[in-house]
Amino acid sequence: MITLALSKGRIFSETAPLLAAAGIGVAPDADASRKLIIGTDVPDLRLIIVRASDVPTYVQYGAADLGVAGRDVLLEHGGDGLYQPIDLGIGRCRMCVAVPEGFDYASAVRRGAGLRIATKYVQTAREHFARKGVHVELIKLYGSMELAPLVGLADAIVDLVSTGGTLRANHLVEVEELMPISSRLIVNQASLKTRRERLAPLLAAIEAAVAARQA
Repeated sequence: MITLALSKGRIFSETAPLLAAAGIGVAPDADASRKLIIGTDVPDLRLIIVRASDVPTYVQYGAADLGVAGRDVLLEHGGDGLYQPIDLGIGRCRMCVAVPEGFDYASAVRRGAGLRIATKYVQTAREHFARKGVHVELIKLYGSMELAPLVGLADAIVDLVSTGGTLRANHLVEVEELMPISSRLIVNQASLKTRRERLAPLLAAIEAAVAARQA
């Protein structure tokens, strides 16, 4: 049995059409189901539903052969034991620094000031500011990131931004982009060796579906 780890929500809804184009059908209501193990119309392929941040761990330790994870999640995880053969081109957004309107971020960076940064992407933020030579205090949060500067918890945030609407609604502005983000197909390296005969055509079909979508 081949196991593919997915998270619910946007990742699931954008992955399902790619799977269908690759010849892998999933029940239309699968994303709304409470089931954590979901069959497909390919007899030896199943889906497991896990938190987005847990997908790389399930794949790393072999509980899943494949998974779909955002670049942001993979950077925080470190990518140990994972092969990342295909950028699926879904879940597109960007990781940015945002500050309250009127905050002079450029001057603070030039001074190498001790900024307080709220983020759930601690490792990525640490590496980014270290490259810039800026001393920061990182405060790990798991949600409602935009609130942190508004109540004095942090000077700035590092978070994912899609349209920027939430930032604008909370009087924050983007001041720096760290990187573009999209979701990748990841593969357990041991599975790729021991199940290559089964996985290779599956990867090829998904890659062809991605190429056709982007054409």
